[in-house]
Amino acid sequence: MKLIGWAIVLAAAGLTPAAAQETAPAASAAAQQAAPQQSAGQDPRGEGAAVVDHSAHVAPPSAVTPPTPGLGVPVGGKGIQEQVTGIGRDAATFHNVWLLTLCALISLFVLGLLGYAMVRYRRAAHPTPSRTSHNTTIEVIWTLVPVLILVAIAIPSIRLLSAQYSPPKADLTVKVIGSQWFWTYEYPDHGVTFDSYMLKEANDQTRKPNERARTDADGPPLLATDERLVIPAGKVVKFIITSNDVIHAFWVPAFWNKIDANPGQLNEIWAKVDRPGVYFGQCTELCGARHAYMPIAVEAVPEARFAAWVASKGGSMPGARPAATPDSTGASPVSEAAVPAAARPQPNARPPAADPSAVQQPATNQAATAQN
Repeated sequence: MKLIGWAIVLAAAGLTPAAAQETAPAASAAAQQAAPQQSAGQDPRGEGAAVVDHSAHVAPPSAVTPPTPGLGVPVGGKGIQEQVTGIGRDAATFHNVWLLTLCALISLFVLGLLGYAMVRYRRAAHPTPSRTSHNTTIEVIWTLVPVLILVAIAIPSIRLLSAQYSPPKADLTVKVIGSQWFWTYEYPDHGVTFDSYMLKEANDQTRKPNERARTDADGPPLLATDERLVIPAGKVVKFIITSNDVIHAFWVPAFWNKIDANPGQLNEIWAKVDRPGVYFGQCTELCGARHAYMPIAVEAVPEARFAAWVASKGGSMPGARPAATPDSTGASPVSEAAVPAAARPQPNARPPAADPSAVQQPATNQAATAQN
């Protein structure tokens, strides 16, 4: 049996070069045919993902609002980003004030208890070890105290979760669609839809000549996008999250919201950004080879500037629809002379007499059956 196995391996090894030589010309010809198509609409690093040419729709660098230093961007330190939503501020206070303080107190208590046990019950001070195996009072204490601590943590946590997933009435609805590896934003009430891709660096060899390179005004590397998600500041924005292919995740740290984008499923989060500015996020669900190149850039602007942005995208604000073009026939007067005499209404005109030879049809199916 071992000899048969070795024979099969050697035969396969001998046939592999011949098969490769036969398929090599066909593969090279297919590659030459696909090369122009790839250069026109494919990203060589995107595993065949289609890339849309946004050079005609991308704002020039002079029109881009630069982000505020230290706001909405990674600061490189420890802790949570500065929050710009009410829920975010409550959650950050709960984490920084209550949870960290509780963790520090518990750690100090356990450390003191360990130090006391090591000193009090060391061999020199306590040569005969205790044989105590049960103590009802101590067991009740170390059971009830952790339960009370967990209840104290659970009450504000449940309150935060309830507020996060019980959105108020929305002033704006945005549908967010994740795809490999870009985001699509739809404003159903405004008639605006666009895709958002990461901006490449100026020295990136994969950047095409007609693609705008990232500048410092666009944002940090790997987070700047060619199109930003623009929302009005001070308004409740509802995000409906879904996916076109695999599982993604929509996350903006300064808003304190993160939720998965599942294909065939609609998830919902909301935010009310109090402070205008530019805030960056990214996909936080491993979604393929270019998962790291799927950033999110959100710009909160005043309401008047948001209306101007909607108009620049070819949309319109709700209740401000353009006036309809008047009908040319109704707008132009028609003289009586232009109407043919046969088409003019005749005074005292009588309807034509009925043909007596015509057979009156029954009104219902039952009457027709009775006649038959």
